[in-house]
Amino acid sequence: MPDNKQILVGKIVAPQGIRGEVRVQTYTENPTDLKNLKLYSSCLPDGAFHFVRAIPSSTVIIARFDGVDNRDAAELLRGTELFINRDDLPALPDGQYYQADLIGMRVIRDGQEIGTVEDIQNYGGGDILELGSGEMVSFVGAVVDTGARTIYIQG
Repeated sequence: MPDNKQILVGKIVAPQGIRGEVRVQTYTENPTDLKNLKLYSSCLPDGAFHFVRAIPSSTVIIARFDGVDNRDAAELLRGTELFINRDDLPALPDGQYYQADLIGMRVIRDGQEIGTVEDIQNYGGGDILELGSGEMVSFVGAVVDTGARTIYIQG
């Protein structure tokens, strides 16, 4: 898992058409947010990303990358993760945070530490904290203390 300085914002899931465009599953609040972000990947040159269009009512966008001009080349990018640098994100007001900032925080329930956040999942019913122990707990109603790097959840 990348450290908190790199934030996963998308993943290439399939080629789109015959001209080298790809489908990108986005993990941003709005899929079109990728238009304005400087993306990084281990197998693509910096600045190679070009937003093409969003798919209506979906978290998928269509994009192209410099040097990728046919379906075969696009197929080779399947599974490629796209990141941004944490420092490129705007500062948030007090009481708000990015999900990536929750990774590594302690989780307290009923006064007892139950684990550390390893990942965050969302299957449609709200965010779920995945702890290092494998336990998954609801984030609904949680209180986050960023200074103490602690999340207090309801029992």
